[in-house]
Amino acid sequence: MLDDRNTTDSSREITDIGIWDRATNLLAWQAILGHPGTEDVTPYAAPARASDLAGLPPTFVGVGELDVFRDENLDYASRLRAHGVDVQLHLYPGEYHAFDLFAPQSHLAESFRHTLHDYLVRHFTKAPATPAAS
Repeated sequence: MLDDRNTTDSSREITDIGIWDRATNLLAWQAILGHPGTEDVTPYAAPARASDLAGLPPTFVGVGELDVFRDENLDYASRLRAHGVDVQLHLYPGEYHAFDLFAPQSHLAESFRHTLHDYLVRHFTKAPATPAAS
């Protein structure tokens, strides 16, 4: 959930599927903001509204092709990269929101988990301390 405005193609296309779709997303934004889509929404609540993304940490974006968040995630990843942020982007073909939870044994869910795990290990594991020279 990056953009409370819900104006992307995928935010309009993904409807009535029984999982996170346009109706669920609109309800969630209303619960968070009260009145989503207004001009006074802060980027701290809706990151897609940020104009300057420079200096943000490396970012992993994984989204399904049939996810309501697809286009806002792709756009945000592109904007991060344009502002010099290291981005690892994965678009999972034919997948919907939370596909890894609904079909955890599927090849793509396992691939997603491994890819995310490897990313987290690379970015959040401290390098072992080296002994000081004597």
